[in-house]
Amino acid sequence: MKARHLVWLRRISQGFFLLLFVYLLVESRLPQDVYLDYSAAVSGEVDLRLDRPVTFFFKLDPLVGISSLLSGHRFIPGMLWGVGVLLLTLLLGRVFCGFICPFGTLHHMVSWIRPSLKGNRRVQANRKTPGQRIKYFVLILLLAGAVLGLNVSGWMDPIAFLFRSLALAVVPGIGTGLRAVFDAMAGSDIKLIKQLSYGAEVFVAPVFGYSVKAFQTGWVIGLLFLVVLFLNRIRPRFWCRTLCPLGALLGVFSRFSLLKLEKYQDRCTRCNACEGQCQGAAAPKPGNRWETAECLVCFNCFAVCPEDALDFKVRLSPAGGKAPDIGRRAVLSGLLVGISLPFLGRLDGKIHTVADPRLIRPPGSLPESEFLTLCQRCGLCMRVCPTNVINPTLGEAGMAGFWTPRLIMTHGYCEYTCTLCGSVCPTGAIREMTAKEKIQTPVKIGSAYLDRGRCLPWSGNAPCIVCEEHCPTSPKAIYLVDDTVRGSDGRSMQVRLPYIDLKRCVGCGICENKCPVRGLPAIRTIAAGESRSVKNQILL
Repeated sequence: MKARHLVWLRRISQGFFLLLFVYLLVESRLPQDVYLDYSAAVSGEVDLRLDRPVTFFFKLDPLVGISSLLSGHRFIPGMLWGVGVLLLTLLLGRVFCGFICPFGTLHHMVSWIRPSLKGNRRVQANRKTPGQRIKYFVLILLLAGAVLGLNVSGWMDPIAFLFRSLALAVVPGIGTGLRAVFDAMAGSDIKLIKQLSYGAEVFVAPVFGYSVKAFQTGWVIGLLFLVVLFLNRIRPRFWCRTLCPLGALLGVFSRFSLLKLEKYQDRCTRCNACEGQCQGAAAPKPGNRWETAECLVCFNCFAVCPEDALDFKVRLSPAGGKAPDIGRRAVLSGLLVGISLPFLGRLDGKIHTVADPRLIRPPGSLPESEFLTLCQRCGLCMRVCPTNVINPTLGEAGMAGFWTPRLIMTHGYCEYTCTLCGSVCPTGAIREMTAKEKIQTPVKIGSAYLDRGRCLPWSGNAPCIVCEEHCPTSPKAIYLVDDTVRGSDGRSMQVRLPYIDLKRCVGCGICENKCPVRGLPAIRTIAAGESRSVKNQILL
C-alpha cells in the first residue's frame, strides 16, 4: 500500500473513532424518550438502561483492565478487548495511539492547526528528549499503587481523562453558554429571534441537557484539559510523548512489533523532512536507530520522504526492536511514589474508619476500601445521572478518593428507582442492580435528619409539608404529627411537624433537594446508615 493511502487510512480511522467517542459521550444520558415520559420511567416497572455501548472505549483500554486486576483482583467485564489491543500492539506497534485513541487524535489535531513550531524549530522539537521518560514514571507509579490497593490510574489514563474533561467541564460549559444566549434571544422583542431561540433549544437540549448542569471541581478539570491541549504548542502531541501512561504501556509491548521501519541510508539526502513530521519523536531519520516504543504509527515520515528512503514492512525477526528508554531514575522514583501514595492516602483514616458524613456514594457502591480499588474517576456515572446529583469529590474521601463520585443533594437527588450509574460503571465499583432490588432490599445510601432551628414548622415560622410530600418510600420515611407551636408574635399556630423514621429512610436526598429553605436546607442527608458499610450503621 502506498504511503499516502496509509496516511489517509489513519486519518479516516482517527476521525471515525473520535466521532464515535463523542457520540457515545452524548448518549451517556437518560434517553430522550424516557425523559419525555419520565413519570412512567421511574415507576420501577422497567429498569432504566442505555441501549448504547457507552463503556466501549474503557473496555478497549488495557490500562483500565490491568489496574483493576492488580488492585481489585478481578477481571472486569470486557477486559478481553484490552487484551486484544495489547496483542495488536505486539503485531503492529502503537497503532492504538495512531489510529484509535480519541485523546491522541485531539492532540494530533491541535498540533496540526496553526503549529507554533515550523522549519528547523519543528525538527528540533521532534527529536527525542529525556522528558519522554516521564510517562514510564507515571505508569510505574500507577501500577505500583494499584498493587498496594489504591487505583488512581483514572487520574492520568487518557480515556478517563478525556471523558471526565468533556463530560464534567466542556459539555456543561458549552451548554451553559448556549442557554444564556437562548435566554437572551427569548427575551427579545423581535418575534423571529424569539422563535429561533425556541427552535435551537429543541436541537441543542438533547446534547447539552435540559437544565443547567454543574459539577464540583468542574472548573479545575476544565483548566487541566486546556493546559494539556496548550502543551501541544510546545511539543507536538506532548501528552502522548511525555505524560500518557497508556502510551508507556503500549510502548513496552511494541518492542516486539512485527511492523518494522526500514531505512535506506544511501538514498537519504538529510532533508530532515521525516523528523519534521514525526508525531512521536521516534528518530525516523536514516542513520539513527528507530525508537520503536515512541513511534505512534502515523506513517508521516514514510509519506513525506521525497527519496523513498523509508518504508514500513512486516517482518518476522527473532530479535525484538529497541528496548523502551525507561531510565533507572524513572523506575526507582515511580516505585517510590507509587508505594508511598497508598500509605499517604490512608493517613487521614477515611478508608478504615467511619467516613465523612458528606461522603454519600451512589447506590450499589462497594465498601469504601473495595470501591477505591476499582473506581476509575472517569465521570461516567456523573454524566449519566439524570438529576445531576453525582459529583466528583474534593476532600470528602481524602486524597485516596479524590475525584471519585459522591452525591450532593443540593445539586439533585437520587431517583428512587434509577440504577443507571451501576449499569454504566466500567469496572464494577458501582455494582449493577435492578430497580426492584434497589427498592425491596432496600439499598440505603444514607439517612436524613432534621435541623429544627431551620425547619419552618418546628421554628414556628410557617406551616410546611414539602419533605413529606416528596418522600418516595412506601410507607413514607417522613411522617407528620399535628401540633401547635407559638410564633414570634406570640400567637399559636396549627402545624404538622415532620419526623423521620430512620428504618424506612434510604437517604435519597429528595427531601433536602426540595426543601424550601435554600442554601442550607432544614432537612439534610448524611452517609450514616448506608447499606454498604457495617461500621457506618445506625443501631436502632
